[in-house]
Amino acid sequence: MKPQNTSSTNSGSRIQCNSPRSKTIWPIDHPCGHHTDRDLSDRPADRRTSFAEWLAKQECTDCWYASKKNNEQDKEAWAKAKRAGEQAESETWSQQYRMPPLEGTERAIPWGVRCRHQILAAAYTALVLEGDASEAEWREIEETARAITRAGWWIDQRSSEPDDLTELLQAATDADRPTENPYF
Repeated sequence: MKPQNTSSTNSGSRIQCNSPRSKTIWPIDHPCGHHTDRDLSDRPADRRTSFAEWLAKQECTDCWYASKKNNEQDKEAWAKAKRAGEQAESETWSQQYRMPPLEGTERAIPWGVRCRHQILAAAYTALVLEGDASEAEWREIEETARAITRAGWWIDQRSSEPDDLTELLQAATDADRPTENPYF
């Protein structure tokens, strides 16, 4: 015989309730082949069944974490390879257009080289190819850009608009340009 739950109402009469509690521990067979018994007591009773069905279509927690970790490693490898390709392209460009080496920290120099390449390439496209600037005017801009050797300056300008390059180069301070006396 099932245990009977009783409750009283305002009239003082007792009402019997013979319904057992809803299932809280659900067996889940995941598509990855693993089996778990999942406690769903933190969910409303009327939503447990559909949630258990959804869980049965997902990888188990361990497999999900493992795949996420692999994806992050793949992303890191992809980003590293992309950066290496951009760096090689930027170094080749710097040599081709006789750009001086940049000064800064070990980490800032390669980043600054990439930023300088991207900024000057975008500015050339905007000012010369799509704009009104002549090749002679571009050579003046390029010569002014050669004078800025602080990697941090190029990194700081990476989000600037290509049309603003001339003004930004003129606004650069002496701290962004090298001097003959390194102690000055």
